[in-house]
Amino acid sequence: MINASLKELSAALADKRISSTELTQLYLDRIARLNPDLNAYITVDAERSLAAAKAADARRAAGNAHALTGVPLAQKDIFCAEGWRTTCGSKMLETFVSPYDAHVVTRLEKDAGMVSLGKTNMDEFAMGSSNETSYYGPVQNPWDRSRVPGGSSGGSAAAVAARLAPIATGTDTGGSIRQPAALCNLTGLKPTYGVVSRWGMIAFASSLDQAGPMGKSAEDCALLLSAMAGFDPKDSTSLERPVEDYARDLEQPLAGLKIGLPKEFFADGMDADVAKAVDEAIAEYRKLGAEIVEVSLPNMKLSVPAYYVIAPAEASSNLSRFDGVRYGHRAAEYTDLTSLYKKSRAEGFGAEVKRRILIGTYVLSHGYYDAYYLQAQKVRRLIAQDFAAAFAQCDVILGPTSPDVAFRAGEKAADPVQMYLSDIYTIAVNLAGLPGMSLPCGFAQRDGKRLPVGLQLIGDYFSEARLLNVAHQYQRATDWHQQMPEGL
Repeated sequence: MINASLKELSAALADKRISSTELTQLYLDRIARLNPDLNAYITVDAERSLAAAKAADARRAAGNAHALTGVPLAQKDIFCAEGWRTTCGSKMLETFVSPYDAHVVTRLEKDAGMVSLGKTNMDEFAMGSSNETSYYGPVQNPWDRSRVPGGSSGGSAAAVAARLAPIATGTDTGGSIRQPAALCNLTGLKPTYGVVSRWGMIAFASSLDQAGPMGKSAEDCALLLSAMAGFDPKDSTSLERPVEDYARDLEQPLAGLKIGLPKEFFADGMDADVAKAVDEAIAEYRKLGAEIVEVSLPNMKLSVPAYYVIAPAEASSNLSRFDGVRYGHRAAEYTDLTSLYKKSRAEGFGAEVKRRILIGTYVLSHGYYDAYYLQAQKVRRLIAQDFAAAFAQCDVILGPTSPDVAFRAGEKAADPVQMYLSDIYTIAVNLAGLPGMSLPCGFAQRDGKRLPVGLQLIGDYFSEARLLNVAHQYQRATDWHQQMPEGL
């Protein structure tokens, strides 16, 4: 049952071969056994989850169930959930229990009737590419416990990879769904900016943050995205569009599809095993009838520096509310109001969050705004124009998700620039607001362990259904996505 797809779980619940209570207990038992080592979850409340499962069983018995009613899921600890502790991976919010639900939580748990198994670990305030900046400790990659699962949605990725949940939510500001999906052999989708509401999602960089699904297959992601997307009047950046059925095109053949390969993605810097796996995936797409064309994204090299101006600038503004007075941790000892602010923020934030707040405050300061922030916004526009030109020549862009497989814990912790380059292939998608996804395309051998390689697909605005179709057809022809870590 732990390897079943969402469609298979839904059918099993509908046919009464298993109840939601039994299914939820199965996952809770695995969490109790494996989470103490993996550290994928920050908060688990078995009593609460079983109560939700019981309510889901009653809803199915009453005949008013959604297709996903009773299916368990893991929620990234960045989403506020009424009555659940919501920490965002930070000491700053260690004791915060949300009085309300994020829109995503309402859609999935209240409207669809899915059952939350708990809140998953993450880099503090979603700032990181390795899940090592969490106040609650690092997450282990289930494929090799000495390596990172990626970040910032590494807890969600590890939970699904180790079958501690059938599917999970994540958020992606610069690749935080796609990179951990690649490093943990999952399928993860970052939708077009505005497709999923950010209301109730603790903000890192508001013009870049986007929630999305992380699962074992494109089909699972399509079903979850259909349940979590939709217009939300409480979010001014939410797009007022009809809710789509993102699974509608999964079975469409790929004959005639034009796949663009940006030459900048295949320059120096990519690991040889990653390059080999991506080349084999391209060959598989050719067999499926796709035409491969070369495209160019000439400003791709500027995406990392532009991102690390814009994202910290927005973070320094968003995190100013956590001062020990309005929100967050308050220092026990202080002498005056200024001392209260300083000590509360010094104690509540970790080193990476402080670094980004300082960078963001600097680039927004008088005399430097034009030189840094304004220039970065101009680069952002150029990157979006590059993608528009590329999509005039192709339907989908293909490339690697990450330049390498999962690295060892602590390997890049002392070098922030090397850590930031982990997202070199994913950041441009967020700057342009486009949809992108990662799916498994092979393995590389490291120290006797098999480590997953991720393939990235990028689409034009609102082409999520097409992306999922392209990924699903590849997953029908291959079995990379069905493989799971040994010993679990």
